[in-house]
Amino acid sequence: MSTLPSHQRLVRKLREAMGSTICNTLDDALVVEIMLNADGQLFVERIGEPITQAGRLTPHAAETIIGTVAHALGTEANLSQPIISGELPIGGHRFEGLLSPVVTAPVFTIRKRATRLFPLDSYVRDRIMTEYQASVIRNAVENRMNVIVSGGTGTGKTTLANAVIDEIARLTPQHRLVILEDTTEIQCAAENAVSLHTTDAVDMGRLLKSTMRLRPDRIIVGEVRDGAALTLLKAWNTGHPGGIATIHANNAMSALTRLEQLTAEASPNPMPDVIGEAVDMVISIERTPQGRRVGDLLVVEGYRDGRYRIESYGNEERGQRNVA
Repeated sequence: MSTLPSHQRLVRKLREAMGSTICNTLDDALVVEIMLNADGQLFVERIGEPITQAGRLTPHAAETIIGTVAHALGTEANLSQPIISGELPIGGHRFEGLLSPVVTAPVFTIRKRATRLFPLDSYVRDRIMTEYQASVIRNAVENRMNVIVSGGTGTGKTTLANAVIDEIARLTPQHRLVILEDTTEIQCAAENAVSLHTTDAVDMGRLLKSTMRLRPDRIIVGEVRDGAALTLLKAWNTGHPGGIATIHANNAMSALTRLEQLTAEASPNPMPDVIGEAVDMVISIERTPQGRRVGDLLVVEGYRDGRYRIESYGNEERGQRNVA
């Protein structure tokens, strides 16, 4: 028996619970995040704009939304399970909802799944990166360099990773891409691509091991966040160059340090040599008062004599300089 009618009912019920304000905001292609605070204030962030206030919700309305999302995810929201996380049946957007006693009143955020692809040319046009940086990234794609995109929360790591993946599809259309994610955020126009998702029973490490049997040319990971980082680095080092991954770090050098911390979860031995061999480039994107900017773009040339050998391309026109 088809589950389509029940899915449609679920979506309709969720839209009714959210109301027109949130639903209209979800339909806005420029929106990246919707946030409800415990005081009932609703905030929205749009690409290239500061966060703005978008209305209010009563605690009852907010609790109804969280409860409806929980039902859609096949679970319940209550005192013993006050945190609800998962993908909405509407658009696959990422939802995080919290109830008492974790918070004083219902709180939730909706991280929108990207609906628009912003190519590298748009990053140059909007002065997020320089033309020279864009050419360095394209050269990295053509030469199958492994790229880490780093940034803090809400900086646009995945959106930038999507732009790099778009270059892969354009410059090397013959390559087979295997994409691994916890939540669906990667956009890929490549004709030969396979997407895998973690579950409660299958973690990123297990997916990476399976990936090796799927004959990938390039391995792409939505976000590296645990000891699976070591498995990814080994995969990149053993005949699968040209991959992309994102990592939570405030700058490019911190991304390398973060990788050391994550690999330490899987191995008692320090792994800077493995990192220096596997990672060819780190692109750091950050939020500034003027908007998002590519801060540093590092080309990693290995790890020797106790330090990473890197070359930096900063955010100034043809801003090339040796760092270490």
